[in-house]
Amino acid sequence: MKANHNLRYHLLAIAVVLIWGCTFVNSKVLLMNGLEAHEIFTFRFLFAYICIWFISPRKLWANSWKDELLMVLLGVTGGSLYFVTENEAVRIDYVNNVSFIVCTAPLLTMLLALAFLKSVKATRNLIIGAVVATLGVALVVFNGHFLLKLNPLGDFLALCAGLSWAVYSLMLRRVSHYSAVFVTRKVFFYGLISVLPMYFFRPWKFPLEGFLKPEIWGNLLFLGLVASFACFILWSWVSKKLGALTASNYIYLNPVSTVVFSALFLDEHMTLLAYLGSALILLGVYLSNHGNPNGAPIKQSVIEV
Repeated sequence: MKANHNLRYHLLAIAVVLIWGCTFVNSKVLLMNGLEAHEIFTFRFLFAYICIWFISPRKLWANSWKDELLMVLLGVTGGSLYFVTENEAVRIDYVNNVSFIVCTAPLLTMLLALAFLKSVKATRNLIIGAVVATLGVALVVFNGHFLLKLNPLGDFLALCAGLSWAVYSLMLRRVSHYSAVFVTRKVFFYGLISVLPMYFFRPWKFPLEGFLKPEIWGNLLFLGLVASFACFILWSWVSKKLGALTASNYIYLNPVSTVVFSALFLDEHMTLLAYLGSALILLGVYLSNHGNPNGAPIKQSVIEV
Protein backbone atom coordinates (compact mmCIF):
# COMPACT_ATOMS: atom_id res chain seq x y z
CA MET A 1 0.00 0.00 0.00
CA LYS A 2 2.82 2.41 0.90
CA ALA A 3 4.55 1.68 -2.41
CA ASN A 4 1.33 2.52 -4.26
CA HIS A 5 1.05 5.83 -2.38
CA ASN A 6 4.66 6.70 -3.20
CA LEU A 7 4.08 5.82 -6.84
CA ARG A 8 1.12 8.18 -6.88
CA TYR A 9 3.28 11.06 -5.65
CA HIS A 10 5.98 10.30 -8.24
CA LEU A 11 3.41 10.19 -11.04
CA LEU A 12 1.90 13.49 -9.89
CA ALA A 13 5.35 15.09 -9.86
CA ILE A 14 5.99 13.87 -13.41
CA ALA A 15 2.60 15.14 -14.59
CA VAL A 16 3.16 18.58 -13.06
CA VAL A 17 6.63 18.93 -14.59
CA LEU A 18 5.43 17.87 -18.04
CA ILE A 19 2.67 20.49 -17.86
CA TRP A 20 5.20 23.11 -16.78
CA GLY A 21 7.34 22.14 -19.76
CA CYS A 22 4.48 23.20 -22.03
CA THR A 23 4.30 26.64 -20.41
CA PHE A 24 7.52 27.75 -22.13
CA VAL A 25 5.60 27.51 -25.39
CA ASN A 26 2.50 29.25 -23.96
CA SER A 27 4.65 32.12 -22.71
CA LYS A 28 6.49 32.38 -26.03
CA VAL A 29 3.17 32.72 -27.90
CA LEU A 30 1.99 35.46 -25.52
CA LEU A 31 5.31 37.30 -25.80
CA MET A 32 5.16 37.11 -29.59
CA ASN A 33 1.68 38.68 -29.42
CA GLY A 34 2.91 41.70 -27.47
CA LEU A 35 2.49 40.89 -23.77
CA GLU A 36 5.43 41.65 -21.45
CA ALA A 37 6.93 39.08 -19.08
CA HIS A 38 5.62 40.78 -15.93
CA GLU A 39 2.17 41.21 -17.49
CA ILE A 40 1.94 37.49 -18.25
CA PHE A 41 2.98 36.65 -14.71
CA THR A 42 0.44 39.08 -13.23
CA PHE A 43 -2.46 37.54 -15.10
CA ARG A 44 -1.53 33.91 -14.45
CA PHE A 45 -1.09 34.48 -10.70
CA LEU A 46 -4.17 36.72 -10.47
CA PHE A 47 -6.34 34.02 -12.03
CA ALA A 48 -4.81 31.41 -9.75
CA TYR A 49 -5.23 33.57 -6.65
CA ILE A 50 -8.94 34.14 -7.35
CA CYS A 51 -9.49 30.42 -7.86
CA ILE A 52 -7.64 29.30 -4.75
CA TRP A 53 -9.86 31.40 -2.46
CA PHE A 54 -12.72 29.03 -3.19
CA ILE A 55 -10.87 26.11 -1.57
CA SER A 56 -8.49 27.86 0.83
CA PRO A 57 -9.05 28.13 4.58
CA ARG A 58 -10.01 31.64 5.66
CA LYS A 59 -6.87 31.91 7.76
CA LEU A 60 -5.22 35.18 6.70
CA TRP A 61 -1.82 35.16 8.38
CA ALA A 62 0.85 32.64 9.27
CA ASN A 63 1.36 31.63 12.91
CA SER A 64 4.33 33.98 13.40
CA TRP A 65 5.97 36.93 11.70
CA LYS A 66 8.96 34.72 10.84
CA ASP A 67 6.67 32.31 9.02
CA GLU A 68 4.97 35.21 7.27
CA LEU A 69 8.37 36.46 6.13
CA LEU A 70 9.09 33.00 4.75
CA MET A 71 5.84 33.23 2.80
CA VAL A 72 7.04 36.52 1.33
CA LEU A 73 10.32 34.90 0.25
CA LEU A 74 8.41 31.98 -1.26
CA GLY A 75 6.24 34.40 -3.22
CA VAL A 76 9.33 36.12 -4.63
CA THR A 77 11.53 33.08 -5.37
CA GLY A 78 8.73 30.82 -6.59
CA GLY A 79 6.70 33.64 -8.07
CA SER A 80 7.73 37.06 -9.36
CA LEU A 81 11.52 36.62 -9.55
CA TYR A 82 11.33 33.16 -11.09
CA PHE A 83 8.66 33.83 -13.69
CA VAL A 84 9.78 37.30 -14.76
CA THR A 85 13.38 36.16 -15.33
CA GLU A 86 12.16 33.00 -17.08
CA ASN A 87 9.73 34.85 -19.34
CA GLU A 88 12.31 37.51 -20.17
CA ALA A 89 14.72 34.72 -21.10
CA VAL A 90 12.05 33.12 -23.30
CA ARG A 91 11.47 36.47 -25.01
CA ILE A 92 15.10 36.91 -26.10
CA ASP A 93 16.30 33.30 -26.33
CA TYR A 94 15.17 30.02 -27.89
CA VAL A 95 12.44 28.20 -25.94
CA ASN A 96 14.34 24.91 -25.92
CA ASN A 97 17.54 26.55 -24.66
CA VAL A 98 15.75 28.33 -21.81
CA SER A 99 13.93 25.17 -20.82
CA PHE A 100 17.14 23.17 -20.55
CA ILE A 101 19.03 25.88 -18.67
CA VAL A 102 16.22 26.27 -16.15
CA CYS A 103 16.49 22.52 -15.67
CA THR A 104 19.71 23.08 -13.75
CA ALA A 105 17.37 23.87 -10.81
CA PRO A 106 17.64 20.30 -9.40
CA LEU A 107 21.43 20.47 -9.50
CA LEU A 108 21.37 23.87 -7.81
CA THR A 109 18.89 22.52 -5.25
CA MET A 110 21.22 19.64 -4.46
CA LEU A 111 24.25 21.94 -4.09
CA LEU A 112 22.35 24.32 -1.81
CA ALA A 113 21.03 21.44 0.27
CA LEU A 114 24.50 19.94 0.67
CA ALA A 115 25.88 23.33 1.65
CA PHE A 116 23.22 24.39 4.16
CA LEU A 117 21.36 21.27 5.36
CA LYS A 118 23.21 18.91 7.68
CA SER A 119 20.56 16.22 7.18
CA VAL A 120 21.38 15.92 3.47
CA LYS A 121 24.32 13.76 2.44
CA ALA A 122 25.74 13.27 -1.01
CA THR A 123 25.12 9.70 -2.17
CA ARG A 124 26.75 8.00 -5.12
CA ASN A 125 23.52 7.74 -7.14
CA LEU A 126 22.60 11.35 -6.38
CA ILE A 127 25.93 12.69 -7.62
CA ILE A 128 26.14 10.46 -10.70
CA GLY A 129 22.52 11.18 -11.60
CA ALA A 130 23.04 14.94 -11.29
CA VAL A 131 26.19 14.81 -13.43
CA VAL A 132 24.54 12.69 -16.13
CA ALA A 133 21.41 14.87 -16.24
CA THR A 134 23.45 18.06 -16.32
CA LEU A 135 25.54 16.63 -19.17
CA GLY A 136 22.28 16.09 -21.02
CA VAL A 137 21.36 19.73 -20.40
CA ALA A 138 24.77 20.86 -21.66
CA LEU A 139 24.47 18.84 -24.89
CA VAL A 140 21.30 20.67 -25.85
CA VAL A 141 22.34 24.13 -24.68
CA PHE A 142 25.82 24.13 -26.22
CA ASN A 143 24.58 22.42 -29.34
CA GLY A 144 22.08 25.21 -29.82
CA HIS A 145 24.68 27.89 -29.17
CA PHE A 146 27.15 26.48 -31.63
CA LEU A 147 24.50 26.45 -34.33
CA LEU A 148 22.83 29.72 -33.37
CA LYS A 149 23.93 33.11 -32.13
CA LEU A 150 25.21 33.35 -28.55
CA ASN A 151 22.74 34.96 -26.17
CA PRO A 152 24.48 35.46 -22.79
CA LEU A 153 21.75 37.69 -21.35
CA GLY A 154 19.03 35.15 -22.07
CA ASP A 155 21.15 32.35 -20.63
CA PHE A 156 21.95 34.39 -17.52
CA LEU A 157 18.27 35.16 -16.90
CA ALA A 158 17.42 31.47 -17.33
CA LEU A 159 20.09 30.52 -14.77
CA CYS A 160 18.70 33.14 -12.37
CA ALA A 161 15.30 31.51 -12.76
CA GLY A 162 16.80 28.09 -12.00
CA LEU A 163 18.54 29.37 -8.88
CA SER A 164 15.39 31.12 -7.71
CA TRP A 165 13.40 27.89 -8.05
CA ALA A 166 16.09 25.95 -6.17
CA VAL A 167 15.80 28.33 -3.22
CA TYR A 168 12.00 28.07 -3.39
CA SER A 169 12.12 24.26 -3.35
CA LEU A 170 14.29 24.17 -0.23
CA MET A 171 12.30 26.82 1.62
CA LEU A 172 9.08 24.86 1.16
CA ARG A 173 10.27 22.43 3.84
CA ARG A 174 10.38 25.31 6.34
CA VAL A 175 6.60 25.77 6.07
CA SER A 176 5.65 22.09 5.92
CA HIS A 177 3.44 22.46 9.02
CA TYR A 178 0.96 24.50 6.96
CA SER A 179 -1.43 23.04 4.41
CA ALA A 180 -0.35 23.02 0.78
CA VAL A 181 -3.34 25.17 -0.18
CA PHE A 182 -2.51 27.84 2.43
CA VAL A 183 1.14 28.01 1.37
CA THR A 184 0.22 28.18 -2.31
CA ARG A 185 -2.27 30.99 -1.68
CA LYS A 186 0.45 32.94 0.10
CA VAL A 187 2.85 32.34 -2.79
CA PHE A 188 0.28 33.71 -5.25
CA PHE A 189 -0.43 36.79 -3.08
CA TYR A 190 3.15 37.80 -2.38
CA GLY A 191 4.13 36.99 -5.94
CA LEU A 192 1.54 39.49 -7.16
CA ILE A 193 2.61 42.13 -4.62
CA SER A 194 6.32 41.79 -5.40
CA VAL A 195 5.85 42.14 -9.17
CA LEU A 196 4.10 45.52 -8.91
CA PRO A 197 7.36 47.58 -8.87
CA MET A 198 8.05 46.27 -12.37
CA TYR A 199 5.24 48.48 -13.68
CA PHE A 200 7.16 51.61 -12.66
CA PHE A 201 9.92 50.62 -15.08
CA ARG A 202 7.69 49.05 -17.73
CA PRO A 203 4.18 50.56 -17.65
CA TRP A 204 1.23 48.67 -19.08
CA LYS A 205 1.08 49.01 -22.89
CA PHE A 206 -0.87 45.99 -24.14
CA PRO A 207 -4.21 47.08 -25.74
CA LEU A 208 -7.33 45.72 -24.05
CA GLU A 209 -8.82 44.59 -27.37
CA GLY A 210 -5.90 42.19 -27.65
CA PHE A 211 -7.55 39.98 -25.03
CA LEU A 212 -10.29 39.15 -27.51
CA LYS A 213 -7.83 36.96 -29.42
CA PRO A 214 -8.18 33.23 -28.58
CA GLU A 215 -4.40 32.78 -28.51
CA ILE A 216 -4.23 35.43 -25.75
CA TRP A 217 -7.01 34.47 -23.35
CA GLY A 218 -6.62 30.76 -24.08
CA ASN A 219 -2.94 30.67 -23.12
CA LEU A 220 -3.50 32.96 -20.11
CA LEU A 221 -6.28 30.73 -18.79
CA PHE A 222 -4.12 27.64 -19.19
CA LEU A 223 -1.21 29.31 -17.39
CA GLY A 224 -3.41 30.62 -14.60
CA LEU A 225 -5.82 27.77 -13.95
CA VAL A 226 -3.79 24.69 -14.86
CA ALA A 227 -0.08 25.54 -14.67
CA SER A 228 -0.39 27.81 -11.62
CA PHE A 229 -3.55 27.09 -9.61
CA ALA A 230 -3.61 23.30 -9.97
CA CYS A 231 0.09 22.57 -10.44
CA PHE A 232 1.39 24.74 -7.60
CA ILE A 233 -0.92 23.03 -5.11
CA LEU A 234 0.10 19.60 -6.36
CA TRP A 235 3.80 20.54 -6.31
CA SER A 236 3.65 21.79 -2.71
CA TRP A 237 1.94 18.54 -1.79
CA VAL A 238 4.32 16.13 -3.53
CA SER A 239 7.35 18.11 -2.31
CA LYS A 240 6.24 17.49 1.27
CA LYS A 241 5.56 13.83 0.59
CA LEU A 242 8.66 13.01 -1.46
CA GLY A 243 11.14 15.55 -0.14
CA ALA A 244 12.69 18.58 -1.82
CA LEU A 245 15.51 16.74 -3.58
CA THR A 246 13.44 13.89 -5.00
CA ALA A 247 10.67 16.17 -6.23
CA SER A 248 13.17 18.67 -7.63
CA ASN A 249 14.92 15.99 -9.68
CA TYR A 250 11.81 15.66 -11.82
CA ILE A 251 12.39 19.21 -13.08
CA TYR A 252 15.01 17.63 -15.35
CA LEU A 253 12.07 16.17 -17.31
CA ASN A 254 10.73 19.63 -18.09
CA PRO A 255 12.32 19.83 -21.57
CA VAL A 256 10.69 16.58 -22.72
CA SER A 257 7.34 18.28 -23.19
CA THR A 258 9.01 21.56 -24.20
CA VAL A 259 10.79 19.84 -27.10
CA VAL A 260 7.57 18.23 -28.31
CA PHE A 261 5.39 21.34 -28.07
CA SER A 262 7.98 23.77 -29.42
CA ALA A 263 8.50 21.48 -32.42
CA LEU A 264 4.74 21.30 -32.99
CA PHE A 265 3.87 24.98 -32.53
CA LEU A 266 7.07 27.04 -32.84
CA ASP A 267 9.02 25.07 -35.46
CA GLU A 268 12.09 24.87 -33.18
CA HIS A 269 13.49 21.53 -34.27
CA MET A 270 16.08 19.68 -32.20
CA THR A 271 19.20 17.97 -33.53
CA LEU A 272 20.47 14.47 -32.83
CA LEU A 273 22.71 15.76 -30.01
CA ALA A 274 19.72 17.39 -28.38
CA TYR A 275 17.80 14.12 -28.35
CA LEU A 276 20.85 12.36 -26.93
CA GLY A 277 20.86 14.99 -24.20
CA SER A 278 17.20 14.24 -23.49
CA ALA A 279 18.02 10.56 -23.06
CA LEU A 280 20.82 11.40 -20.62
CA ILE A 281 18.42 13.57 -18.62
CA LEU A 282 16.01 10.67 -18.27
CA LEU A 283 18.85 8.41 -17.14
CA GLY A 284 20.07 11.03 -14.69
CA VAL A 285 16.63 11.42 -13.10
CA TYR A 286 16.38 7.66 -12.65
CA LEU A 287 19.81 7.43 -11.02
CA SER A 288 19.20 10.42 -8.76
CA ASN A 289 15.93 9.05 -7.40
CA HIS A 290 16.88 5.36 -7.32
CA GLY A 291 17.74 4.29 -3.81
CA ASN A 292 18.27 7.88 -2.62
CA PRO A 293 17.69 8.05 1.14
CA ASN A 294 17.82 11.83 1.07
CA GLY A 295 14.66 11.90 -0.98
CA ALA A 296 12.49 10.99 1.98
CA PRO A 297 10.58 13.91 3.40
CA ILE A 298 11.51 15.22 6.80
CA LYS A 299 9.33 13.95 9.60
CA GLN A 300 6.36 16.21 10.08
CA SER A 301 2.74 16.28 11.11
CA VAL A 302 0.07 15.02 8.73
CA ILE A 303 -0.67 17.65 6.11
CA GLU A 304 -4.09 18.03 4.55
CA VAL A 305 -4.44 19.71 1.17
